[in-house]
Amino acid sequence: MRPTGALHLGHYHGALKNWVRLQAEHPCFYFVADWHALTTHYDTPELIEQSVWEMVIDWLASGIDPSQATLFIQSRVPEHAELHTLLSMITPLGWLERVPTYKDQQEKLADRDLATYGFLGYPLLQSADVLIYRARYVPVGEDQVPHVEFMRELARRFNHVYGREAGFEDKAKAAAKKMGSRKAKLYDQLRTRFQEQGDANALQSAKALLEEQQNLTVGDRDRLFGYLEGGGRLILVEPESLLTDASRLPGLDGQKMSKSYGNTIGLREDAESVRKKIKTMPTDPARVKRTDPGNPDLCPVWQFHLVYTDDKIREWANQGCRSAGIGCLECKQPVIDAVIAEQGPMRERAQRYLDDPTLVRNIVADGCEKARKLAQETMREVRDAMGLAYK
Repeated sequence: MRPTGALHLGHYHGALKNWVRLQAEHPCFYFVADWHALTTHYDTPELIEQSVWEMVIDWLASGIDPSQATLFIQSRVPEHAELHTLLSMITPLGWLERVPTYKDQQEKLADRDLATYGFLGYPLLQSADVLIYRARYVPVGEDQVPHVEFMRELARRFNHVYGREAGFEDKAKAAAKKMGSRKAKLYDQLRTRFQEQGDANALQSAKALLEEQQNLTVGDRDRLFGYLEGGGRLILVEPESLLTDASRLPGLDGQKMSKSYGNTIGLREDAESVRKKIKTMPTDPARVKRTDPGNPDLCPVWQFHLVYTDDKIREWANQGCRSAGIGCLECKQPVIDAVIAEQGPMRERAQRYLDDPTLVRNIVADGCEKARKLAQETMREVRDAMGLAYK
């Protein structure tokens, strides 16, 4: 997540709720994308610096648990930049220019000078961020799926160019023996079933078998993954999109919730401010007087009901609005109560980090160390494949 301003409830319902759920299901890496922030905010670095630590506190307040997930800052793992540079050597320029969000973002951010390589190349840096950890899944919305497809194409191209090492088959067979005779035999059987019969289940079983092996080096595992599918050494893993359900919470005016629109509710905003903002939200313009019936579909408050209230309250609000049986302030009250109830635990979790900022620094330092160790393993293999591991 890019540190370009205070987080709001749109971030929570659009991403952070999923992050909290995923950390219990997968080993997750969540990082502050400060280099990515520079692609659009290179002329306001003070904004980025101010936002980094506040954003990590917001993550922790939302329920991200550093004992389950790895939290770190992108620029403190310089291997991201190294892999980005090396990947740029084989990335066709046309691949970057055709990324759907490139021209779209240029139009939306027309007030900024984005004729820079940093902006054009951000999908490549994004790819390095993922590929360096050999990530299996990337949690995204549908609009980000093309970015993951770009990563997959890039990994495939890299493996094709650099995975054809001399004596590959002999090295793969030697690596299989390190698993022990029983598991090596099983691997060979599963590989044969996949390559001769196209058995997808055999492929998945073989991959699971390799993932379980603790005594294989990263290089040997890469060779066995490549040998399994009949190609060369798989140095970089092709990640998959993990489409996640996200509640779309609009801004107070019905537009997308965005700080630039001035229509946000901060993640840890105080209760009185939240009450005031929701009470003054615009409603269906047809309800000029209390006795005028309205249409919830035309009211921004109804979108908050869809996120925050249950079926019973929604039915009450829907019928009450259409019949003029309730006023707009009455309709808003259950939303106000639900938002404040949601934020209470967040403010409570955040307070300990606000009271002792060293706790946040320590969490990030530990995460950077863990992330960098994995990144360095990948870079050793990448350098070796590219002929840069000088002996």
